[in-house]
Amino acid sequence: MTDRIEAAAAELRPLLQEFILWARENAPGSDSNLVGSVVLWHRLIASDNVGRWKRADLRTVLLDRMPQVVEDPDAAADGMVPAVRAYLTFLSETDRLAKGSSSLKELLAELDDLEDDFVDAMEDIVVDQDEYEDDEEDEGLGDFEPFADELAELPTIRLRPDAELAAATRAATLITKARDLAVWVGSERRVGETSLLTDAEITEALAALGLPAPTAGGKALADSVPALWNIWNLAIDLDFLQPEGEDTVSADADTADWPFEEDDDALDVWMAGLHSIDYGDPELEDEEATIALSGLTRALLVRVLLATGSKPLAELRTELAEAAAEYDERGAEAWAAATAQYGDPLNPVLDWLAGYGMVEVEHDQVRLTPLGMEGVVHLTDDADIELDARPAIDAMTALDLLSFSAELPEEEADAEFAAWMELREPDRAAKELLEAAAEDDADALVRVQAASMVGSLGEVAVPAWQDALDEPSLRPYAATHLAQLGVDDAPPPTQADTHWLILDMLTISAGLGRPEFVSSLDDIGNVPNLVNLLDVIWKVPHPHLEELLEAIGKAHPDKQVGKAAKRALFKARSTHN
Repeated sequence: MTDRIEAAAAELRPLLQEFILWARENAPGSDSNLVGSVVLWHRLIASDNVGRWKRADLRTVLLDRMPQVVEDPDAAADGMVPAVRAYLTFLSETDRLAKGSSSLKELLAELDDLEDDFVDAMEDIVVDQDEYEDDEEDEGLGDFEPFADELAELPTIRLRPDAELAAATRAATLITKARDLAVWVGSERRVGETSLLTDAEITEALAALGLPAPTAGGKALADSVPALWNIWNLAIDLDFLQPEGEDTVSADADTADWPFEEDDDALDVWMAGLHSIDYGDPELEDEEATIALSGLTRALLVRVLLATGSKPLAELRTELAEAAAEYDERGAEAWAAATAQYGDPLNPVLDWLAGYGMVEVEHDQVRLTPLGMEGVVHLTDDADIELDARPAIDAMTALDLLSFSAELPEEEADAEFAAWMELREPDRAAKELLEAAAEDDADALVRVQAASMVGSLGEVAVPAWQDALDEPSLRPYAATHLAQLGVDDAPPPTQADTHWLILDMLTISAGLGRPEFVSSLDDIGNVPNLVNLLDVIWKVPHPHLEELLEAIGKAHPDKQVGKAAKRALFKARSTHN
């Protein structure tokens, strides 16, 4: 069966790559990654012709086979049928739906009929897993979840500024190779049905990338150059290659301009290809052995991260060999095969990560680069695992400081502020903090945090407070602090200023939950005082005024307050809208 799977997978690879290109333009909402297993099993159990699809094939593959082989039933339930719908449309529109097939209309109708049954089958798999699996989930080699507790306990990770990271992306050799391949592809290059490129084109492409030609063997040339196809796929991930019509592909108009000058543009490109790290996993002659080592690149990254960014290569090799044997019954065999093929199973992993700018290997020590640390933090976040990751102090902007400090315990926030202040003159720091707080007048928490920090600086902050008088969202704080400092000619705080401060306080407490919100309303005063306040506060052009008035009407237990809040809300909507 393994040989048949390998042969079918090799036969389907060019067609699936063309579908991926087609789908980006014609079915952008579909998940083309979900099609591969459906098409493979269709070829293995339903039809010897990959282009011949009958209505019965859909039930055979989707309802009989997929429940037995699907890896992620939740993802399949959400997207597999739409993905197959897009694939069948692709076959029809590119004249690949072979003679003897049902019509596209009949196939799509059949998909509609079986979709509910398919979703139910996927949900049954999830229920079975919940009922019969151990509490410990059967994690894959590259999953981060088993390390969630250890990751959460890591010391604070400091991330470098965008300018430094963007400079590193420009030096990533794999992105340069992806650009060179796309430039070689040029405009409207035809791609084939059995192989994306002809043997002659493959030879040209290898030369353009500086990749060695494979030694003569029994396999077709297209099946002997996985490195070329990995770079081809990376070029697609980076949007350097784009589909042009049904059977052509072209370099994007901006591709030749890489490396891009704007830091944001350079980082966007690098982030678009971050998940290409999976291309670093070893590719072996045996498909099942390849699968056994899938996730090896991610497994290496998480272990280096847990070692706070640097770990001996020998230790990694030992740990990962043991992990491969633990996670898959063929893991040890696959590790031995990768050793025979690559000399070290980690060689393709490290080559890809180094080419993408994420690791450096020196004196048999594997180290995450700043770009690598940024990438692993993003991958960890994708896995819904929280890390304490913050910008480095010397790279932290005032807005960074305010945003992070608002979420930290007071003592820790004070320490961040003190370290940040050591790198700045107090008057300049005050100006930066207030300018950052003025960027979003809807962010009351950041505004209060900035006012507290700048207030702690004393008289040196007077010029910054005076400048802040011109910012409507900061004027109440500026007027209050200038009055407290006894500054001559400073405008005294007005009643509207006081009301703005109250609304900021209520905004923050509303975000903490109903009990905290009601408690903050009680702090304002008794029911008559609160009603009097509501009778005038509706005039303040605060960004959260209406939602706060609506929340007061729903949350406060006193009916008199509720009625006053509703009257105030009506007046506010009539006036401010």
